[in-house]
Amino acid sequence: MRSERTQLPLLASCLLFAMVIQAMLPLSSASLQVGYYRYTCPKAEKIVKRFVRKAISDDVGLAAGLIRLFFHDCFVRGCDASVLLDPTPENPHPEKTAPINDPSLEGFDLVDKVKAALERHCPGVVSCADIIAFAARDATKIAGGFHYAIPSGRRDGRVSLAAESMRDLPDPTFNLDMLKENFAVKGLNLEDMVVLSGAHTIGDSHCSSFLDRLKPGVPIDASLAASLKKKCPSPASGNVTVDQDVVTPDLFDNQYYKNVEAHRVLFDSDNALLTSKKSADLVSIYARDQTIWQVKFAAAMVKMGHIGVRVGKGGEIRKMCRVVN
Repeated sequence: MRSERTQLPLLASCLLFAMVIQAMLPLSSASLQVGYYRYTCPKAEKIVKRFVRKAISDDVGLAAGLIRLFFHDCFVRGCDASVLLDPTPENPHPEKTAPINDPSLEGFDLVDKVKAALERHCPGVVSCADIIAFAARDATKIAGGFHYAIPSGRRDGRVSLAAESMRDLPDPTFNLDMLKENFAVKGLNLEDMVVLSGAHTIGDSHCSSFLDRLKPGVPIDASLAASLKKKCPSPASGNVTVDQDVVTPDLFDNQYYKNVEAHRVLFDSDNALLTSKKSADLVSIYARDQTIWQVKFAAAMVKMGHIGVRVGKGGEIRKMCRVVN
């Protein structure tokens, strides 16, 4: 029999999971549904998970890439897989060609493989937008986060513009006010922003994204700055990548928030979380309680997954994710 001391953390975790479920229900009932493909393609989510697990076992860094792919899709035109569309003569500059996406955004080949498998299994049923959402959820769990049920039923968009990616996606140089405004436009609040920033606990970044932080007078830990200067000695090193979390780079844990407190982060937008009492207090909470952060991250991913969704007769179900039907 468990002692009272071991029962308490377990009870707290269960209560937090219940809070997440309650937060999801109003959103799910409004448009999307958990288990949307239970009758039309009952193995859809299992197929996605199988491919994601294999891909991450081959390349652990892809977990961060799939979470980022979901974010970059949802923040531009909503969660409609517009980020997957390739250039065409009619549209030579879709989202994936924007400097904020190219060459750093990844996961496109995996989505192609998943889509091909689903088209063989249940043709014309599962949207590319839902594949991105499922893949991000599975990547989170495989990397060490919590599994969560994500509502589905999204349909794919037909328009993709690089200029909109540059306009709508947050830049690593943003200060706190700019971040708050950027997220608020998408229906996400300050807490959502701080929670989702924790995705920087895995993955890497090109030197070009943070070279300006290596100049004198910038609030960054001296030992980290010295290490980064060795790895990124000049602007010519812009294509070099470094881990965003140098402590546990491949584990989806709360180390990011400890790094923020210690000024051991890469971006101005990371350091910006310390520039208001409310956001700094949230950083402190998540730095000390990984369970709270991981549960809130799951809820924020579900919330983000509702941005601008197309359902019913809106959009289409693409046969191939890189081109419209």
